[in-house]
Amino acid sequence: MVRTKAKSIVTALATTLALGLALALSLPPTAAYAISTIEFLSSLSDTEVENFQAWRAARNAYEQQLDRYWDEVDARRNERKKKRSAKIPFDASDYVMSFPPSYAGPKLSPELAKKYAKFTDDQEKAQPTPPKDMATVADYLDAAKRVYNFTPERLTEKEFKRRYAEEAVALGLAKDQVVRVYALETGGIGTYDMQAGIHPIKKTGRAISSALGYAQLLDANSVNELSQHGQLFLDRLASKAKNPNLSAERRAALKTKIAGLRKMYINAKRQPFEWEHHQAYAKTPEGMGMHALNIDGDVGPMMQAMKLKGLKDTALKFDRPDLSGAEMELMNLSGPVTGLEMMMPYGRKAPVTNSFTRRAYYVNKMVVGLTGEQLLAELDRRMDDSMKTPGSQEFASAFDSVVKGRTAGR
Repeated sequence: MVRTKAKSIVTALATTLALGLALALSLPPTAAYAISTIEFLSSLSDTEVENFQAWRAARNAYEQQLDRYWDEVDARRNERKKKRSAKIPFDASDYVMSFPPSYAGPKLSPELAKKYAKFTDDQEKAQPTPPKDMATVADYLDAAKRVYNFTPERLTEKEFKRRYAEEAVALGLAKDQVVRVYALETGGIGTYDMQAGIHPIKKTGRAISSALGYAQLLDANSVNELSQHGQLFLDRLASKAKNPNLSAERRAALKTKIAGLRKMYINAKRQPFEWEHHQAYAKTPEGMGMHALNIDGDVGPMMQAMKLKGLKDTALKFDRPDLSGAEMELMNLSGPVTGLEMMMPYGRKAPVTNSFTRRAYYVNKMVVGLTGEQLLAELDRRMDDSMKTPGSQEFASAFDSVVKGRTAGR
């Protein structure tokens, strides 16, 4: 009788665990997984089975709590969108003013935790089709060449920073805004071809997002900026090509670059001007090729400076003419309008869970457990540290030189 009861407990736990793992790993609950789960549970002692059963039940209850919390966050975010469209001011009731619940139930014993960790690790390794690696700079360059016959012009870091500073100053961006964004996004050591997750100097690590360059534009940002400003980019390149002092080699390179950029612009304009659509299109070969523009010495500085200028323009619409570097980065990090909401009185006091999706909140460790005003303070603190690095100092000097040159030319 006891053995029968133990067997039924193991079978029930196996079913629950198999379904839980299938959801966590995005896999179908196949018989193979059910069998391996039964084998795992059968390897446990009676005490360990009881421990696991209590832990699993408590975790399930906790995860339901989390689901309810994030459902409420999503519901209030949707209500804020409606209010924003109707130009109705927000109040405290538009935010969830608590942080996500913390797990306070029973824990697995150290030995059982090790067994379970090994089991789940084995399950992940047994996936029939492992997830595809994130696209890298090499993939973007390859797409640009194949689809558009476009190869970015490479510069030294010092020259890229100088051109970026020229574009930024011409657009009315302040040194502290641009350089502090650079300092935060790249740790003050970033290169213009840096991709998130890969150390810009050591080239170690693994890509964790499509974010490229000093301002860490996402692949969808590149499609978006090209759709908005592609004609400006083309006009600027055409103007450069008319310079009578150009070498034949440089003139030919610009001609090829203009042809590739024109094809990109045509493709970008054909897409609906919607962020979700740009996100999807950026994963196609045509969209991936556009992302390589960030690395180009002619277009990259323009594109990234225009992205930051867009944040400033959005802030102006909300009567915020002066943005600090941290405030601009908050808009860059969370999205322009969302960042502005976090600067408003109630948004500053509210947990940042109100401003991030569930996945983004837990992936970005910097934001966990903070309110809007605490996140702004943390951004400033990290910027202060990274402003001391050689990369940030070189970028600041580039701005000083550009401003000095403009002043002397008046």
